Amino acid sequence: MRRQFQSALLLGLSALAAAIFQDEVGHVDFHHSLVGIPQREATFYHRPKLGTKASLLYTLSDLGVVGAVNPVSGETVWRHQLSDNFTGSAGHLRAPADEEWVATAQGPRVQAWNGLTGRNVWQTEFKGEARDVEVIEVTTTSRKDVLALFEEDGTTVLRRLHGGLGTVMWEFRETTKDIPLQVSTDTASVYIVSLHGSHSSYSIKTTSVDPSTGKRVDQWTVGTKGDVSAPEDVMFVGGNTAAPIIAWKSDDKLSIQILGTKTKHDVLLASDVEFIDIQAPYLKESQSHFLVHMASSSGNRAEVFSIDIKNAQIKKMHELPQLQGRGSFSTSCEGANVYFTRISDDEIQVLPSDSHEGVARWKIQLDGPVKAIHSVSEVIHKSGTDYAVRAAILTEDHDWIQVRNGEKDWARHEGLSGSVAAVWAEIPEQENLAKVLAGEVDTNPITAYVNRVVRHIDDLQYLPGYLASIPGNILASIAGDEPTSSTGSLYADVFGFNKIVVLVTRRGRFYGLDTGNKGAVLWTKEVLPQAAGESLSVKGFTVTNDAGVVAMRGARGESVLIRATDGHLDEAKTADSATPVIASTAVVDGESSAWLLALGPDGKPVDETLGGQLADQTFIIRGDGESLKGIKIVADGEKSKKQELWEIKAVDGQRVIDVATLSVHEPVASIGRVLGDRQVQYKYLNPNTAVVALVDDKTSVLSIKLIDTISGQVLAADTHEGVDATKLVSCTMSENWYACSFFGQYKLNDESGRSIKGYQIVVSDLYESSTPNDRGPLGDDEKFSSLAPIENPLGVALPFVVSQSWIMSQPLTKLAVTQTRQGIANRNIIAYLPESHSVVALPRIMLDPRRPVGRDPTANEIEAEGLPRYMPAIEIDSRNILSHDWSILGVDGFTTSPAVVESTSLLVAYGIDVYGTRVVPSGLFDILGKGFNKLTLVSTVLALTSGVLFVAPMVRRSQINRRWEAFI
Repeated sequence: MRRQFQSALLLGLSALAAAIFQDEVGHVDFHHSLVGIPQREATFYHRPKLGTKASLLYTLSDLGVVGAVNPVSGETVWRHQLSDNFTGSAGHLRAPADEEWVATAQGPRVQAWNGLTGRNVWQTEFKGEARDVEVIEVTTTSRKDVLALFEEDGTTVLRRLHGGLGTVMWEFRETTKDIPLQVSTDTASVYIVSLHGSHSSYSIKTTSVDPSTGKRVDQWTVGTKGDVSAPEDVMFVGGNTAAPIIAWKSDDKLSIQILGTKTKHDVLLASDVEFIDIQAPYLKESQSHFLVHMASSSGNRAEVFSIDIKNAQIKKMHELPQLQGRGSFSTSCEGANVYFTRISDDEIQVLPSDSHEGVARWKIQLDGPVKAIHSVSEVIHKSGTDYAVRAAILTEDHDWIQVRNGEKDWARHEGLSGSVAAVWAEIPEQENLAKVLAGEVDTNPITAYVNRVVRHIDDLQYLPGYLASIPGNILASIAGDEPTSSTGSLYADVFGFNKIVVLVTRRGRFYGLDTGNKGAVLWTKEVLPQAAGESLSVKGFTVTNDAGVVAMRGARGESVLIRATDGHLDEAKTADSATPVIASTAVVDGESSAWLLALGPDGKPVDETLGGQLADQTFIIRGDGESLKGIKIVADGEKSKKQELWEIKAVDGQRVIDVATLSVHEPVASIGRVLGDRQVQYKYLNPNTAVVALVDDKTSVLSIKLIDTISGQVLAADTHEGVDATKLVSCTMSENWYACSFFGQYKLNDESGRSIKGYQIVVSDLYESSTPNDRGPLGDDEKFSSLAPIENPLGVALPFVVSQSWIMSQPLTKLAVTQTRQGIANRNIIAYLPESHSVVALPRIMLDPRRPVGRDPTANEIEAEGLPRYMPAIEIDSRNILSHDWSILGVDGFTTSPAVVESTSLLVAYGIDVYGTRVVPSGLFDILGKGFNKLTLVSTVLALTSGVLFVAPMVRRSQINRRWEAFI
């Protein structure tokens, strides 16, 4: 009976942090399901099922995410992240005609996916880096195979893989220092296109390979050495007989070579051309026509060419007129017909490849100009002169939109993907009123009274709108809905749920999201555009004042001040050669606002002016090698100098993998913990602490240390053996405890002494003394110093540590802790589950180190502390999954914020996706939930009121009659 009660207790604890209810999905949370910026050469419409005309929109983004989007609704049908640690090329994507699978190559992997469901068909892995993937048809069986081009330590490797199984059919190797670029096919040969030569001085080399055996047939180079200086100069390599060309840019011309020949054709370019794009058919039965799109600051134009394969000639067919803006072209094939879709800022036009006259034209119905970067299209010839077209366009704002016959179908904010930092900002309406009231207090009574009267008169302009909103608010209150803004603008609700989340992406673009409107994008602005292959590294990101000004500092010295409400840019400094490198930052609170102190690799401030005044504060920085230092910045006249206070060095072979500190908002509701026997265990509450995780790759030992950031004293330490250093280690801390998750060896608490390996989480509680009701050596002192010695006992007052570990069914990464306004509600540990792409909230009671081991808890322990019996393994309960059935991809971090009501903590997960929700660690104890039937309550009150009004005259008449009866 006791064990059944324990099970019921655990279920009850899980329910405290349960995922949101079904009727709250999409109401209290929001999810931006993203794939990233679509790559130009890896985005297309494709029919994933034979015998149907329905297409899906496929893409492989710059973040290495492959997916299919429903072109009707714009929602993702399926998606996969090809690599968890994206550092190199985003990969390559191809879809064979009349097949139900698509092929990808990224890093060392080549994979095939079912085009309709996204299930993995097969996967194979090799050494080196994938440079291209192409599809080849087996003429005897009409089967499609995959050609995978790799670069393996200076060796060019081409493999032919079975289309249905993924097995290697043949392999071609060429040990040279050439740079392989792409692979192309025709009916008789396979061509490997590579760069031949030395750095910044290359020529185009083509190698012909027999498609059935993989043997070399021939090879040749075209042009002179120095025609190409980098792989990016090669603009296009056709993949079939309809576009058998190689095009590269050199100086003021565009050189084009027909595959299989040794001649080239040059197209002269104007001196002001800034952008070149080549569009060519992708079906082998299409006409051999291609388009060269050229854009400059004055506009864009295009030229269409035809290929005479038999005579190895390229002829110019016609030109398309110049239009304003950069514009975009895309190609659509229907049998032998080739259509080019031209998109300008306000118009979409369909042109056949053999004529300069368009067959269809529509005005694009958007609020502003399109400003397309690139696009893909699908043209359907219905009958006669009746055409239809839909085009997926990537705009300069990094929005991915689809336009069908000039009308916008949907829009996806793909630029929001790849977020690397996020911060909460309050809507400043209430703060402004508080400032006005505070200003009136500081003035004389007469002036304050006049100001208040004037302010109230000015507020009368909002009275009609307020009166008009009362009926709607009453009805919404009865129905259980939260009030909304009638104007559609930002508004601060009384519960504190409506806030602004400001995010910055790896591409240097900033976003503002309205959490009160399901995470809608308020504004976006590209502030620090990054070059190809680069990523913005954020070292500091915080809100500086009540007006919602957000400050950001980058690793290369970038500095940004931007407003959270509207994205107005107050200041933006880009990186240059003279900008000092920033190694770390610290948030320093001033009298009226906060500011970011930027420190260089040597620990010294990198700015001439610090931005504010420093008090007697200590900062933690990463020292030379694997070490941590405590420093203090002091003023020395007009300059500042650094004082090193302490240093903790890792032993040989160790490296620092994670550092966790307490949150800036860390309220403590109680300094002690009431035990089951009614005694009090006093918490060790030291705001100047940090957790450092170090791992030794050779010995596989993880060391977790709690350090005092003022003195550098190690307050507590623990080691774990058999830790896999290749897997993520994540730590977090709050109040008087800290937690770390990792993959390591776990020793069973039994007589066998056995151990198992698995994902673990270790939680440690800190107390002032091991004895209840004892404040330890510090006693009842209100203040203490980490540097000054204490009288009794000798040495530093070390905390009493209680630790426990659990085996988890899934890995936990990116650990964070919920925050509430007063710290009264229980804490939850927030973690990302990378295997199930979910966000989980684990109750702190479930991970309490004081859970009794080897025995059932007593009745007093259950009543006072709610402690269940310790079990070494924890299965993730689906009710703890905050994201329910949503797939949250690539979480890079969490940011939490307290609401006005104590029960609720706000949470946003950012990375590839952006997910926001509300967490109630102790349940909704201070507001009515949606399940509360307000209509029944109001109806009951009205019925009782009506009954009272109806019965009152009868009672009054009866009382009067009784008085008269006394005289009769």
